Amino acid sequence: MKRLFDFTLSLLLIILLSPLLIPIGIILLLTGEHYIFFKHKRIGQAGKPFKLIKFSTMLVDSPNLGSGDFTLNNDPRVLPVGKYLRITKINELPQLLNILQGDMSFVGPRPLASKVFNNYKLEDQSLIMKMKPGLTGIGSIIFRNEEAIIAHSDLKWEDCLRLEIMPYKARLEEWYFMHENFSVDILILFLTAWVVIFPASDLPFRIFKDLPKKTSAFMES
Repeated sequence: MKRLFDFTLSLLLIILLSPLLIPIGIILLLTGEHYIFFKHKRIGQAGKPFKLIKFSTMLVDSPNLGSGDFTLNNDPRVLPVGKYLRITKINELPQLLNILQGDMSFVGPRPLASKVFNNYKLEDQSLIMKMKPGLTGIGSIIFRNEEAIIAHSDLKWEDCLRLEIMPYKARLEEWYFMHENFSVDILILFLTAWVVIFPASDLPFRIFKDLPKKTSAFMES
């Protein structure tokens, strides 16, 4: 049922959003470094790699510059048009093609590059690889301000990611693995839109009352 839902909704959204997607593609082609899409190798279900598709928002050679596969707050590699695409999450919309192809689902753990994925403990990696990666997920909702959390941490960004963010995010993905069903997915899709409009909202914790407790580092952010 989930695959049928993913295929049908992704195809419908690609058609309905084409009046938005096509002009954005033209703008990107004429600005920045003249690339429409950014494709990057990510870890998929069962550890199978696939090419994640996004609108191009950063310098083409970004994976080899600065913080590599991880984007920091006010990252200088982000292009002017890309900044607004990232704030509105429009840069994520080409992943509808990944969903249509079956590499991703609408809801699941966010697909990560291997360098970032390796910050998870081995047992957490094994759990996450049991699920199909998602356009959004409970981890994405709770850590919607991840770049700001890192920016305000006293730790180096690599240590903040490894010691503070990834352990809590792993518990969130474990929660989703234990609760995955169609109604939870629909609520997560609703909450994704909600926190884009109201980023400071605690509605996810009020709807899902049994979510893992926030870590102290996260509560201070």
